[in-house]
Amino acid sequence: MDMMDMMDNGSDYMDDYDLLGNGSGSCEYAEWEPSYSLIPVLYMLIFILGLSGNGVVIFTVWKGESKRRAADIYIGNLALADLTFVVTLPLWAVYTALGYHWPFGVALCKLSSYIVLLNMYASVFCLTCLSLDRYMAIVRSLSSSQLRTRGRMRASLAAIWILSGVLASPTLLFRTTVFDKELNRTSCAMDFSLVVSSSSEETLWIAGLSISSTALGFIIPLMAMLVCYGFIGCTVTRHFNKNLRKEDQRKRRLLKIITTLVVVFAACWIPFHVVKSMDALSYLGLAPDSCSLLTFLLLAHPYATCLAYLNSCLNPFLYAFFDLRFRSQCLCLLNLKKAMHASPASSLSSQKTEAQSLATKV
Repeated sequence: MDMMDMMDNGSDYMDDYDLLGNGSGSCEYAEWEPSYSLIPVLYMLIFILGLSGNGVVIFTVWKGESKRRAADIYIGNLALADLTFVVTLPLWAVYTALGYHWPFGVALCKLSSYIVLLNMYASVFCLTCLSLDRYMAIVRSLSSSQLRTRGRMRASLAAIWILSGVLASPTLLFRTTVFDKELNRTSCAMDFSLVVSSSSEETLWIAGLSISSTALGFIIPLMAMLVCYGFIGCTVTRHFNKNLRKEDQRKRRLLKIITTLVVVFAACWIPFHVVKSMDALSYLGLAPDSCSLLTFLLLAHPYATCLAYLNSCLNPFLYAFFDLRFRSQCLCLLNLKKAMHASPASSLSSQKTEAQSLATKV
């Protein structure tokens, strides 16, 4: 069977542009059977952890009593993107468990696929803005107050979501359900019949959309972040010392958190983009298309995808581990909630004041 047949036999994961199958040769391929059980379990685990963790982050950021930093707003939007995405994972878990049969209709096929890409773009753009914010605060500290205004921050958030929505929009146009009479199942896949008239044109569309999504949604933002951290590192080395002011200590602590978020994001998404890009290049004849390589890509793709999606539930735990301020805000909110049920009204205000004081000290 050729590589496209391999896709039809169970490797059609909900990646962005349905790669991994270029029809360039006759390769025997057999799906690793445990994947049908293991992948759904992984998806549901990510769903549970991501739903609870990102829910706590959003609640803490938007309902906390202490004054929010600019970074908190971006972190809240990052959590919102992750939360929106993980809500779709039960659908994909069922899809995989049923042997890649999609029983939920065209609308959910389009919407769920769209949200997958929307999350990828929104997450990396939020992290890029976080890095730029740290660059302005540390490297351009004297002039940053004029540029880091609330209006500019709102404009950047609007730009993040609008740009992410536009870049993810091809899935709304091309993703649909396709019924296979031979296998008696319906898949959720990309269909380029609206814009192509030959297989060669379809190949160009698939490879082009894949490479552009990797470039715009990973490589270019990651390069921008690395440049920011290069300048930040030079500034920290020159000006920060062991006897830091409290303000410098807060900057360094927040910088450590954001750097960790960026490193974890890159580590989770690099395998996915490498696998996807290698197959896109094989579509164009720019990479080897041997059966052994293509079979490896097909087998590795679902697990690279799981690793990428795992990033959506890791961020809250990184905040809790590295950010004393975040932990204190969570504790404050929990203490206030207990106080509302256990303390009389007269003592609630004092509890609230004490909680506010604690949150602003770290």
